[in-house]
Amino acid sequence: MTVPVTIYTRENCSLCVVAHETVERVAADLDVEVDIELVDVDTDPELAAEYGERVPYVLIDGHPAFKYEVEERELRLKLLAAG
Repeated sequence: MTVPVTIYTRENCSLCVVAHETVERVAADLDVEVDIELVDVDTDPELAAEYGERVPYVLIDGHPAFKYEVEERELRLKLLAAG
């Protein structure tokens, strides 16, 4: 089963890069297949208004999971539960 992961991001966001890399690395460690969708909030005025500076914002299997930083231990649990 593939776990959908959405990461709301914006350009020049170092935390967003770290969040994306963390999700990829942890999923590979767990041998869990993920389908990562990166959504640039600045491309949509509604998303920009909703998320503002609150990026990265990560959803796992459609559920809010992390804001700003991805905690590895919790990510492992969430990916295993969704997979």
